[in-house]
Amino acid sequence: MKNTLEFLKQLAANNNREWFNDHKYEYLQVKGEVEEFTQKLINELAKIEPTASYLTPAECLYRIYRDTRFSADKTPYKNHIGIYINPRGGKKSEFCGYYVHLEPGDCLVAGGAWFPESPLLKVYRSEIYSNVEEYLEIINNPEFSSHFKPYWQEPLKTAPKGFPKDWEYMDLIKPKSFVFAASLADKDFSSKNVAGKIADLFRILKPYNDFFNFTLEQHPQLAVRTPKRR
Repeated sequence: MKNTLEFLKQLAANNNREWFNDHKYEYLQVKGEVEEFTQKLINELAKIEPTASYLTPAECLYRIYRDTRFSADKTPYKNHIGIYINPRGGKKSEFCGYYVHLEPGDCLVAGGAWFPESPLLKVYRSEIYSNVEEYLEIINNPEFSSHFKPYWQEPLKTAPKGFPKDWEYMDLIKPKSFVFAASLADKDFSSKNVAGKIADLFRILKPYNDFFNFTLEQHPQLAVRTPKRR
């Protein structure tokens, strides 16, 4: 995976179609390397999430091409590669999966509920409120908390509507996104056992995903994300 990070570093410094087309062969090599790596991650995850074995790398990878139609940033390519292995419905499902982010200087593994739609967000907040001891046990578990930290949660400034403002654990339900992430160093991807290390993070992350997935199982009508432009 060292070659992949090096390519992304060069792409970040030359994010234009001319450079990309001139280096298309290198990109295709990187694409093959990432697909092979993704298959290894699928195989590892399947040991604890058996339905992951039905996924293919193509179903877990995001395109490197950016959608610039509604963005002020017109650079055509992403400076990172995203791998999202979701055994419960794929990339478009609201069920929680396992995300691996490859970007020089900012590699990570993440999971949880990424900016759920308003009806589901309310359900998740209610679940945390009603089962706060279980939720705290998960996020305060020493193995979990030593690796995973809150990531891109964008909390509200005040209490969400419908919850008591004086609740002791109000900060737990203020976020709009319930995501935790573990950082990885670039050098980790030079190791032959990086897939095993990430698999161990998947194992640690699973109870957190399970908390939200169990909730969503009780509300199957909310299991598919409604397409909308963010």
